[in-house]
Amino acid sequence: MRRAIAAHLSTEQVAHVIYGAIIGLALVAALEAHPPGPGVMAGSLLATAVAVGLAELYSQVVGAETRMRRRVGRAELGHLLRNVAAVAFGVAFPSVFFVLAAAGVLEDDTAFTIAKWSGLGLISFYGFAAGRLAGAGVTASLVQALAVGVIGGALIAFKALIH
Repeated sequence: MRRAIAAHLSTEQVAHVIYGAIIGLALVAALEAHPPGPGVMAGSLLATAVAVGLAELYSQVVGAETRMRRRVGRAELGHLLRNVAAVAFGVAFPSVFFVLAAAGVLEDDTAFTIAKWSGLGLISFYGFAAGRLAGAGVTASLVQALAVGVIGGALIAFKALIH
């Protein structure tokens, strides 16, 4: 497991998972005030993952073709699809908690709470990992994790205040 995480942290998919996680976190925070049922919430996250993934694919293909002045080849498309999958995963991940709520394993409110805080934890973990892998000490890396966590926390707090 440790090797798999280390291997993942050396890829550009990290940025795409973070991007997706922020979108998923924003959707969860936005819908919590007037929550749909857990099945609808899971479906909303999955549909958003597909929509954002397709938008990411389209923008990456168009960007690559304009930059390279030629069509995207099979190898390049595979690379782009891995990035799209990472974005979609980041968006869709919280749907797991709503599927569990729909199955009666979790309460609806608990699913929202876990979805929000796991997204915040993921974003903070990546901030800490980035600091450590960039050569920062533990304290500086924790500060970096805290800083990115505060941004996610501010999103959650902002949504709570306006609803």
